[in-house]
Amino acid sequence: MVNNLDWTGPMSALDFLRDVGKHFRVNQMIKKDAVAARLASEQGISYTEFSYQLLQALDYLHLFREHGCTLQTGGQDQWGNLTAGVDLIGRSEGASVHVLTTPLITDEAGNKFGKSEGNAVWLSPELTSPYAFYQYWINVEDASVVKLLKVFTDLGPDQIAELEQQVRDEPFRRTAQKTLAAEVTTLVHGAQATAAVQAASEALFGKGDVHALDERTLLDATAALPGGAVEPGDTLVDALVATGLVTSRNEARRAIGDGGASVNNVKTRDLEQVLTPEDFLHGQVVLLKRGRKALAAGRRVAG
Repeated sequence: MVNNLDWTGPMSALDFLRDVGKHFRVNQMIKKDAVAARLASEQGISYTEFSYQLLQALDYLHLFREHGCTLQTGGQDQWGNLTAGVDLIGRSEGASVHVLTTPLITDEAGNKFGKSEGNAVWLSPELTSPYAFYQYWINVEDASVVKLLKVFTDLGPDQIAELEQQVRDEPFRRTAQKTLAAEVTTLVHGAQATAAVQAASEALFGKGDVHALDERTLLDATAALPGGAVEPGDTLVDALVATGLVTSRNEARRAIGDGGASVNNVKTRDLEQVLTPEDFLHGQVVLLKRGRKALAAGRRVAG
């Protein structure tokens, strides 16, 4: 693993233009598909983006010289940048090297996954938690799930065919999505993390025990839930209002009286119920629910 800042950082702009820029012709650069498309668009192309192919070519040249690298791979949208490296090495070193592109993985709208699109799914648990990672795959559309099973899992053709049939026959069960989420999360984060996030999903959206969740998984699982600040001693009525599950105290009382409110998956009809320190999981979060699907997290802000 290397960092291209190690060789681009010490290089001055004059050195870069003299040693790299002299090998490129602008009339050829603007013919690259990606550049041509941007030039024809309303927003045009910045000089930074236009010159990026020179930087990527320099990376390939450095790796060729220092590590004997003769193959660069990338997504199909990188073809122009990759071939720029082939040209640079050919002109400066007189050597023949190779590139390989692969089809992009896109969503149903045709957008690729990545930082530039704002929909990146990170492998790092610090950037995308295992819970959020698992939920991403669970929420894949039916139209995409079979393709993603073929790309990201080692399931055999017969297994995938069976899951594809289940998508057609019983899409509401989301068996294919659950399989995809479990397989990919296990591959990236391990079986233990997968079991933890599955337990969290069951606890939040099923009948699992929220008290059994470890602190990290609990906080990850409730991070995306709506909610508000609550404290021990607050009434359940006030907590339902504070977390946005209801819009008024009267509405909260009706929900409780009708048996439509729960604290940590335990239903209650007690209009005078007060939250206790024990209600706060790991001392931080209390899970509140109205009806079967409306969830919120009461988050303790005091020490």
